[in-house]
Amino acid sequence: MDINGCKALAINYSDLTGSIKVGDIVILNTTAVELSLGTGGCHFVIFNYSNESKELEGKGHIMKLRYTPQQIRCLAAEEEDSPYHNVFKDFKSLDNHTYIIGSLHSMLAPTVAMLKWFNKDIKINYIMTDGGSLPIYFSKTVKSLKTKNLVDNTITIGHAFGGDLECTNIYTGLIAAKEILKGDVTIITMGPGIVGTGTKYGFSGIEQGQIIDAVNTLGGNPIVIPRISFKDTRERHMGISHHTRTVLSEIAKTSGKVIIPTLDEYRLNIINEQIENLNIHKRHKVIYEEGDDILKAMNNFNLAITTMGRGYEEDKEFFLTLGAVGNYVAKMLK
Repeated sequence: MDINGCKALAINYSDLTGSIKVGDIVILNTTAVELSLGTGGCHFVIFNYSNESKELEGKGHIMKLRYTPQQIRCLAAEEEDSPYHNVFKDFKSLDNHTYIIGSLHSMLAPTVAMLKWFNKDIKINYIMTDGGSLPIYFSKTVKSLKTKNLVDNTITIGHAFGGDLECTNIYTGLIAAKEILKGDVTIITMGPGIVGTGTKYGFSGIEQGQIIDAVNTLGGNPIVIPRISFKDTRERHMGISHHTRTVLSEIAKTSGKVIIPTLDEYRLNIINEQIENLNIHKRHKVIYEEGDDILKAMNNFNLAITTMGRGYEEDKEFFLTLGAVGNYVAKMLK
């Protein structure tokens, strides 16, 4: 984009604003750049004067981004006009289908890599919630995983959109993953851009607790990814992040399997103390697993993943956790 003679990066979602070409005059949302945000720190096309007569496209009667100027029409998998409508009407149980529940988008690719490293034939589906980015197209990670055939299908729920299937909430998303897409395992995280405020309950990753309960309500098997780091300069995120501690000690009302990587004695003592102080081990099943092959797994699939701007060498414990989760689930499925 040319803004007052300066070149700038902008993203255009063709489903919302139509196609774009050189020479088009557009209106941009520049807020993220002006706020110097990291994730999402680019301009977005709001309107393209060359597409003034763009017609309503697609099928279905469900609107996402409802009652905003950008509301988008989609065919929800569960609505009456969907070929899958009766799947939801006839649903009984998830029959212990495995769901890996994370809280950061950066947890997705390493977990997928570890599963595929262990067993290349594991079929993996991904549910993206609306806790972060709403368009799944914003995620370079998802595009890469699908291009490499590491993730088979995607579902976007709530106001998130652009998945292979659209669903109205987490419950129907869970059903669709098991009954329609029929994978071996489903991974659930928000899209890029978690919201945090430095307060106990003010973060969008709090949805992790509600998702644990949803999986249990429908008869699934919830595997919980804890957010673990010893490199984050914010004390509240050291060891097991306060996000995960809040979710496991207060938000989730049902139990999940919480996978902890085997670390050195010093770090493991810190984690165990956090678990015991909040009685997390009494509310959930805490499982210790090796995650040391995570770097080999990511390198094998040529995945250069960072979290909060940190790669494996800068934040090993974060990635070892994901390796442990993938290792545990792959062995369990075998």
